[in-house]
Amino acid sequence: MALFEFEDNSLFLGTVREVDTRKVSILVKTDENLRKARVGQLVCLQVASGVETWLIGLVDKVIKSVISSPIETIKENTDEDKHSPNEGTGEDVVNTVRLTLLGTTRWSAFLHSATFSRSLVQVPDIEAQCYALQDKQLESFMNILSASGDKEQSLALGTYTIDDSATAYLDGNKFFQRHAAILGSTGSGKSWTVASLLERTAKLPTSNMVVFDLHGEYRKLSYARHIRIPGPEELGKSSEELLYLPYWLLNADEMQAMFIDSSEFSAHNQVMAFQNAVIDEKKAVLTELNKNEVLNAFTLDSPIPFSIQKVIHKLTDLNEEMTQGARGLKQGNFFGQFSRLLTRLHSKLSDKRYGFLFHAPESEHQYDSMAAMIYKLMDYKSDKSQIKVIDFSEVPSDILPIIVGLVARIIYQVQFWTDHEKRRPLVMVCDEAHLYLPKKEGKNPVEQRAIESFEKIAKEGRKYGVALLIVSQRPSDVSSTVLSQCNNVIALRLTNGSDQATVKKLMPESLESLLDVLPIMDIGEALVVGDSVLLPSRIKISEPLEKPLSATIDFWSEWQKGAEKPDYVRAVENMRKQGRG
Repeated sequence: MALFEFEDNSLFLGTVREVDTRKVSILVKTDENLRKARVGQLVCLQVASGVETWLIGLVDKVIKSVISSPIETIKENTDEDKHSPNEGTGEDVVNTVRLTLLGTTRWSAFLHSATFSRSLVQVPDIEAQCYALQDKQLESFMNILSASGDKEQSLALGTYTIDDSATAYLDGNKFFQRHAAILGSTGSGKSWTVASLLERTAKLPTSNMVVFDLHGEYRKLSYARHIRIPGPEELGKSSEELLYLPYWLLNADEMQAMFIDSSEFSAHNQVMAFQNAVIDEKKAVLTELNKNEVLNAFTLDSPIPFSIQKVIHKLTDLNEEMTQGARGLKQGNFFGQFSRLLTRLHSKLSDKRYGFLFHAPESEHQYDSMAAMIYKLMDYKSDKSQIKVIDFSEVPSDILPIIVGLVARIIYQVQFWTDHEKRRPLVMVCDEAHLYLPKKEGKNPVEQRAIESFEKIAKEGRKYGVALLIVSQRPSDVSSTVLSQCNNVIALRLTNGSDQATVKKLMPESLESLLDVLPIMDIGEALVVGDSVLLPSRIKISEPLEKPLSATIDFWSEWQKGAEKPDYVRAVENMRKQGRG
């Protein structure tokens, strides 16, 4: 069966002049044919040795070159020699189209249908003919592409920009297996794209996604389970919507980053004494509960409930200890060394902004309370539990990285220790990732702990069914280790040069020319590249039925409307009590 039929030369561009693996140059003999070629257009080249096999390429450059060449002209002369030769210069025009090969389409006798593959069966021969894919021929190819992508594991993302009648599919397995990134400037349509993906994922009966929502953009989605970190005005309340993160969930590195100032002279003694006190308290709890099996194997990092007040009491005793000497009482070995540590501990415990850590209800400090918390985070069987949106907007910015990293680490470790047969794949959607996943260089210990948690997941998570979906408006600020593990990229409009350069590093060299369109794409239009998409291409993302609360405010239009008198008294009161209730 003929895949493409070029009965006349109306779509003929030219012939192959130069081949360099995926890069091909086409010699175009006439200006008329050159006008058929446009940057970003698809073309096809027939493979001579293959039965109904065509190579598909993307036009990178259209070039019309003028080359000067010496010619011999005749100059009339009135002297004896009427005609004498005179050297001059002439101009030759060379038309060239440069393209990148994207894959192969062929007729499969086994499947009785046309298929498309990203692999190249062979490179084109010199003088092979090249045709532009337009009109019916383009429609035929896009139908092949849609049919090849429309499978059981397909995820419909939108439509192709070059043919809005053709549905663009992603391979849902490949998209999440090796992590993915959605990158774009403010107002480019990132949240729209995330909401579109969430909407489609929520329709699967046992899908499992956890969204880290930094600004409450997704709090109104009706198909999601909504969880939030409690603010100061909600402390002490118990609710299915509130997610307390008791201090005893922190591991040794996280506790050290939060409480110990490594620049202090006595920092090493502070670390040692604090860790010993925590271990003693955890042992006491396990002994009281007769958890001998856990007691024999637990470590400092094991999430065992303990009393922070008892730890403070022990540190206070050491800090004020007086021992008997030869001439009477003398200062103990650690006298005065923990004063600043104790001050920091009391400061953190009394600050209601950290209440979700230190002022959780008593029910959150029970031995079995962690399992209940994990149920909130990882359940996928209950109604509206396939998508979990965690609102972190109440978390203070100075510890935001460590708290988001804590949640991610707990989810990953529970998944790690779940029996292989009972594991359910899970995706963590890291919205505004640049705020808590910055590059390590020059960052404080708090940020470094969070980055290390996510880097571990990025490197090892896929083996245990944990994937990351990184969402950011500043990819140049995001950890390069995490981004480099993302094998699928949905790049929306990016205007910043450093951000564009970061995205280019994530792409194969043969596709770098595609990225030149990043600053000129429309809102909601994305360049999709990676294992999950058959053809790297521009896609118009489908509009979600439920839009996130991230619409750009139209200043000029809003200023033209009438408005009520603002209640600044209430706003100030809200600021004072750290809540809008």
